[in-house]
Amino acid sequence: MSTEKTIVKEVKRELYDMVIGGQSVGGSEGEYFVTYNPATGEPLAKVAKATKADVDRAVEAARLAFETGKWKRSPVNKRSRTMNKIASIMRSRFNELVELEILNSGKSLSAAQGQVMQAIEDFEFYAGAIVSHRGAVNPMPGPFMNYTLKEPLGVCAQIIPWNYPMMMAAWKIAPAIATGCSVILKPASLTPLTAIVMTEICHEAGVPEGVVNIITGDGSTVGAYMAEHEGVDKVAFTGETGTGKDIMAKASQTLKRVTLELGGKSPNLVFEDTDIDAAVDGSLFGIFYNTGQSCEARSRLYIQESVYEAFMEKFVEKAKKLVLGNPLDQGTHVGAIISERQLEVIDGYVKSAEEEGATIALGGGRAKVDDFENGHWYLPTIITDVKEDMKVVKEEIFGPVVVVSTFKDEKEAIRLANNTDFGLAAAIWTKDHGKATRVAGMIQAGTIMINSPFSAFPGTPFGGYKQSGFGRELCIETLDLYSETKSVVSYTGSRPLNPFNL
Repeated sequence: MSTEKTIVKEVKRELYDMVIGGQSVGGSEGEYFVTYNPATGEPLAKVAKATKADVDRAVEAARLAFETGKWKRSPVNKRSRTMNKIASIMRSRFNELVELEILNSGKSLSAAQGQVMQAIEDFEFYAGAIVSHRGAVNPMPGPFMNYTLKEPLGVCAQIIPWNYPMMMAAWKIAPAIATGCSVILKPASLTPLTAIVMTEICHEAGVPEGVVNIITGDGSTVGAYMAEHEGVDKVAFTGETGTGKDIMAKASQTLKRVTLELGGKSPNLVFEDTDIDAAVDGSLFGIFYNTGQSCEARSRLYIQESVYEAFMEKFVEKAKKLVLGNPLDQGTHVGAIISERQLEVIDGYVKSAEEEGATIALGGGRAKVDDFENGHWYLPTIITDVKEDMKVVKEEIFGPVVVVSTFKDEKEAIRLANNTDFGLAAAIWTKDHGKATRVAGMIQAGTIMINSPFSAFPGTPFGGYKQSGFGRELCIETLDLYSETKSVVSYTGSRPLNPFNL
């Protein structure tokens, strides 16, 4: 059986337990799994392995915390202060959190710094947003009054991916607890460490026991069980589209609320009237940031024919200058691939493109990085001469690989951009504001970037069209996804109502 103990405060350690009901606990069967450093391939830490019994326990703790109402009935300003304290503690441990994120994910220093900072800012944003999240008074005929109340939804199961471990944890936890919900977070088994630490920080800041719980283990077992559990009121999932469909099916059995942020195959449109240098720099970032392991990576690059050669000459030359190396070094641009399995998936896609007649203009294989020979590294890869029906054009690769094609005019650019099952994001490069506005209006995607590679800031809605999911995160509207709206109709007349006239 598991042993309970006080939550450990150190950020970096050899053993990480789950947090259930405000206590640090091992799994019910006493098992642990190993998580690795992708840059070196070496073991990093042992993490408690959850069972279905542990999910039951976490749901019970979350339900008890919600039903007793200590958190949900707290004044909004008190919840706001607590969330700001979470952010403050995270700021005080910023460098430690960044280092742990790098060790567990293999991402570059600059990427980790930006993502941990956004996680902090997420809590600060929702600390402010919840203060203005309220119901409304609606017009009614005669002596009637109607007002609405925003009430917390309940117990929320939240499942996050490995590509943005701490940032995704904040995207999920912050809006849920701001509204007064209780949560059970399941991070990816490959990258659970910073999510565990964030949960511990929540308790240190004063979040009551049971409001934030974290389960670590296999997604196909405990994640699936969370999605179908009768004690869970909502499931929020970020990850691969196929898994999202399965979660939606399981959640439907008890009519849970569902939010899905899924895969993408985002287009990047470069028009002939753009600033070529700016478009090159932005396009490099759009695909090679976070080693291409990003749901909204702009992995389909479309260039207007008249500027194709000029753009590609600069694009390939600058891509050659990208530095792969120690993720902890400031000068590293591209970090490691999360695992050997993912590296093989990426390489398989590239090989399929060659077999189908595409040209590898740059990269196209494993990278050798001095002092990191046993890590998982892949060269920044540019593929040209592709056709619309190729796997590398249609399917999400989730690695530092971009496919490049041309278009003749605005109409064709829009058609190519929308020729996908996904609709998470898109980028447009042009000096013509009217054109940018027209094209943005026609592209079927949740986030459109114009002359900028940056897609997500606290306060800006993030989510997808089509098979990229539904629901919006990172914004005020997210609070509604964790709330019930109660309508109260009140008769204010002086004479009693007698509808049947008896």
